[in-house]
Amino acid sequence: MQSEVSMEGVNEIVTSVFGTMMDIPIWQSEIPWHPGGDRVTASVFLEGKWNGAISLECSRDQAREFAGRFLSMEPPETMDDDVRDVLGELANIIGGNIKSAMATSARLSMPSVIDGGNYEFRICGSEVQNKVAFSFSGGTFWVSLIKKGGPDGEESPGDDAFQITI
Repeated sequence: MQSEVSMEGVNEIVTSVFGTMMDIPIWQSEIPWHPGGDRVTASVFLEGKWNGAISLECSRDQAREFAGRFLSMEPPETMDDDVRDVLGELANIIGGNIKSAMATSARLSMPSVIDGGNYEFRICGSEVQNKVAFSFSGGTFWVSLIKKGGPDGEESPGDDAFQITI
């Protein structure tokens, strides 16, 4: 079993999840990521042969639209726990599919969701392996694979934890 996943693999997984779970047609785009603004980031962490995180980052409006579609109801008017739970579940589903594509022995964490503005999400001792932009009728969102550790996923000296900076 491989310990890396290609951009084509990420595209396939995310496109399938959004099409199947929410009936939202999406496509990979070349729109560059930009920091800041009101946004929501949902992440799950993998530990095993490949160590790192998978994150889904979108605007609050997009998060509400995703929640409405996922729950088969009108999009919530405000960011509430249901919206955050849906975004966490989407990250979990995407992460679980990526885990299956990479290594069966990896462990997947519970989802974490950050909601706010002008924050920085970073994992000490890591690098973004892939950041893929996806577009749909409601704008663009990003899915990132963040690899922790050395070339083979080994921990780097002195990097003993994932860290989120807000």
